[in-house]
Amino acid sequence: MPEIIMPRLSDTMEDGVVSAWLKKVGDQVTRGDVLAEIETDKALMELEAYDDGVLEQIFAEAGTRVPIGEPIAVVGDGSGAAATTQTPLRTTAAAASPPQPVTRDPQPGGQGATSDIDAPTGESGARTKSSPLARKVARELGIDISAVAGTGPRGRVTRRDVEAAHRADPSAAVAAPASAAEPAAAAAATVPAAGDYEEIPLTTIQRISAQRLTESKQQAPHIYLTSVIDITDLLDFRARINTTLAETEAGKISINDLLVKAAAMTLRANPAVNVSYAGDKLLRHRGVHLGVAVATPAGLMVPVIGDADRKSVSEIAAESRDKAERARERKLRPADMEGATFTISNLGMFGIEHFTAVINPPEAAILAVGAVTDELRLDGEQVVSRKTLRVTMSADHRAIDGAVAARFLADLKSLLENPLRIVI
Repeated sequence: MPEIIMPRLSDTMEDGVVSAWLKKVGDQVTRGDVLAEIETDKALMELEAYDDGVLEQIFAEAGTRVPIGEPIAVVGDGSGAAATTQTPLRTTAAAASPPQPVTRDPQPGGQGATSDIDAPTGESGARTKSSPLARKVARELGIDISAVAGTGPRGRVTRRDVEAAHRADPSAAVAAPASAAEPAAAAAATVPAAGDYEEIPLTTIQRISAQRLTESKQQAPHIYLTSVIDITDLLDFRARINTTLAETEAGKISINDLLVKAAAMTLRANPAVNVSYAGDKLLRHRGVHLGVAVATPAGLMVPVIGDADRKSVSEIAAESRDKAERARERKLRPADMEGATFTISNLGMFGIEHFTAVINPPEAAILAVGAVTDELRLDGEQVVSRKTLRVTMSADHRAIDGAVAARFLADLKSLLENPLRIVI
């Protein structure tokens, strides 16, 4: 029986969530039919059938997070469809747990097949089929995993089985190492009383973002530089452009579109900022690809405007609108979010005047854009009102020196304060 396994749908994917099944047990399927929707760390993807046949079993219910390579369903000749009991894998209650690796054994004719790991654990030394996460939890709880009945595929012991065994008989726990027991006790002490909170599982995007941004803050020494830019002329320039575009029925451009174009041009002129840190070397990127942060119900997504320095402002505007809309609808492809060399995060529409952003690795810098404000300035002996904008650059000090970042901001400021240069 060909197993349908959780596939690797992006280069950074470690596990996926079965968002919805589009076929049910007993349905006839043809190679290429969409069986389910899978939520990855980047997008909502379609899972197609590998073979013709009948969907005989579903192991992972909608909402279940499954590591890459784990079986989630079986397509066969229909003889096994009578057993319609669905055997769930980990449920969304385990969504916040770190993904665990899947070990494979080479098997004749078993391309893509997973192997259960028979590992000796506990006092008895017996070997039992169990998932890596189940063994980890068993060690932390002091449970002899060989005594736990498995409910997973082919009797595999899952995390839920271990936790259920612990709840059923806490006294059965064997002595756990202090290094495992102490953190567990400390974590339990911080949990509020039952009924005082509502558990909201993280989406895949939120979980992966939390993991990567935490790593970014821990590994990359951030430096922050803020510049105040007079964009009075830029706003007038934008108004004239939009008036012209209205006559041609083209879409309007935003301040953010002009910022993307200006930042891309400044990166082209300052290649020392368009880099990534890679241990004992820097990677200086040939292309200038701008990530544009977009808030969505599922979390922060960053579609990429490729070769932004070579595109017109109207092209950037059209591509940004399209990708932002598809991001909110979870219709972006992984390719739409890969390859950024620099990111812009704009919270000005929320009235935020100034903030600092966390670098999105492997990039070495990100630009945080605040709201447009009115400021009084001296023009000779006269006081005039000007429109200003604060931008803050976060840079990885391992890759970008303070003087290099300051020069970049100075060039960006000069370009935005002389907006005609953006389109010449």
